[in-house]
Amino acid sequence: MTRRIARTGVLSRLRRFRSDRGAVAGVEFALILPFMLTIYLGGVEVGDGYAIDTRVTLVAHSVTDLATQYVTIDNQDMSSILGASASILAPYAAANITVTVSEVTTDSSGNGTVTWSDSLNGTARAVGSKVTLPTSLATPNISVLLGEVTYAYTPALGYVITGTIPMSDSFYMMPRLANSVTRVNS
Repeated sequence: MTRRIARTGVLSRLRRFRSDRGAVAGVEFALILPFMLTIYLGGVEVGDGYAIDTRVTLVAHSVTDLATQYVTIDNQDMSSILGASASILAPYAAANITVTVSEVTTDSSGNGTVTWSDSLNGTARAVGSKVTLPTSLATPNISVLLGEVTYAYTPALGYVITGTIPMSDSFYMMPRLANSVTRVNS
């Protein structure tokens, strides 16, 4: 008789477990939670990466545009132009950015060489070094300003998967107030 009671108790419990639906939502949530967190955190990382990439482009355009508005640039002006990149990049770390502004002058054949160059957190281009200009700018005897920006983006959470992601952009503009921009005090 005791065997029958024990057997009935186990069968009863198994029937109740099979028909009980109260914990299904908890189990489903536990199964889905890792995927939901991965998608959410991945979206945050992608959003940060996109925001930084957009700001890299904005920095390249802005520093080049600022430099084109001068006839003569001295050390203080260049420091201000290059320093503007930190304000544009905020709230992201400016220590990871390299900004270079150069004037490229073409010869009678349209071949570009660096007239002057300055850099923030990097190495300026060597004066006299060759620069391959886009075909639309390879015009004889002109000067253009070249702004180059690189940023080493390190994702906060996805670093193990992607490592540091280099982002870069460059921008060419013609001087606005003169045929060329003179660099003094360098």
